[in-house]
Amino acid sequence: MFSSLLRSLPQLGRRWKPLNFSNTNFVRIPEWHKIEEETLPDYNASQYYPTRIGEIIKDQYQVIGKLGFGSTSTAWLARDMDNRRYVMLKIFIQASSMGQQLDNELNIYRHMEQSPTAHPGRDVIRTLLDTFYVDGPKDKHRCLVHPPLWESVLAFLRRNPVERLPSAVIAVVLHRLFLALDYLHTECMIAHTDIKADNIMFGINDESVFTDFEENELQRPVPRKEVDTDGRTIYMSQELKVPKQVGAPVLCDFGSAVFGNQYHTIFIQPKIYRAPEVILGVPWTYSADIWNVGCMIWDIYEGGSLFTGQDPTFETYRSRAHLAEMINLLGPPPPSLLTQGELRDKFFSSEGKYDIQ
Repeated sequence: MFSSLLRSLPQLGRRWKPLNFSNTNFVRIPEWHKIEEETLPDYNASQYYPTRIGEIIKDQYQVIGKLGFGSTSTAWLARDMDNRRYVMLKIFIQASSMGQQLDNELNIYRHMEQSPTAHPGRDVIRTLLDTFYVDGPKDKHRCLVHPPLWESVLAFLRRNPVERLPSAVIAVVLHRLFLALDYLHTECMIAHTDIKADNIMFGINDESVFTDFEENELQRPVPRKEVDTDGRTIYMSQELKVPKQVGAPVLCDFGSAVFGNQYHTIFIQPKIYRAPEVILGVPWTYSADIWNVGCMIWDIYEGGSLFTGQDPTFETYRSRAHLAEMINLLGPPPPSLLTQGELRDKFFSSEGKYDIQ
């Protein structure tokens, strides 16, 4: 532990030296056993950058371990050797597979960087520290560099047996979230469109979280699967320990964000949080975020979903079932809203009556 602490301290302004992650005393997972991103429905191994623990990216960031994975990226804890700090690397699948989506999140971050910084909501937005491309075997991969965060609100509430957030925590989360949205909507002209408990994360005010993670990988390397066919290694993700001091909540993941100073009609949001104007094809803007937050608040405080959208006949989500739940709770949508909906005829008669079929 002491040696780990020494490694993390600034060495009179000198660059951190690379660490040796060559310990081979790790559990080898059989090649036939699918793990991590391999379990995703549309997984394609060649699309992912073959990140390796210990490798140095951009001659600056040394990978320490895997924090998570998704359908378009993997997340890694790394040592920023130039600035003597720990960072999170979000490495996307190959650029040719991302299309326009590749630039969307970066453009949003760059736009926020040019927006006023005095607003208190600016501190509630995840910071982008660096961005670059890393060359993979077949294509380049974009990498976003962020300060590392602890865990999401969703993971935190699951620590509670009843899967609800205490009132005091709810108050902090909502205060911070509304500050963030006020900043996004009024200063940046951005609608987030994907607000959910796993896109709000707690900060970390405890450097030992990272040094312990690092020391564990040096002494007890994480289980991994070595794939002989293409020479890649798939690592198991590791959780960061509970910090001695948990930081304030931060709004993350701007991959679906759009500029809200124009109206949109595309489908957005987690299905159960989808706003009525989105379902009906009514041009929407910032108000969709507010509906989204209202539904999420119910879920994390009451421990269940306000709306599910589950159709008992089809046993799946359907917009028709979702609208029926809204009408049952709130009454029919106002005529002024219906007249704007491009999809209203799918759900309502010409007289404005809801079609239960």
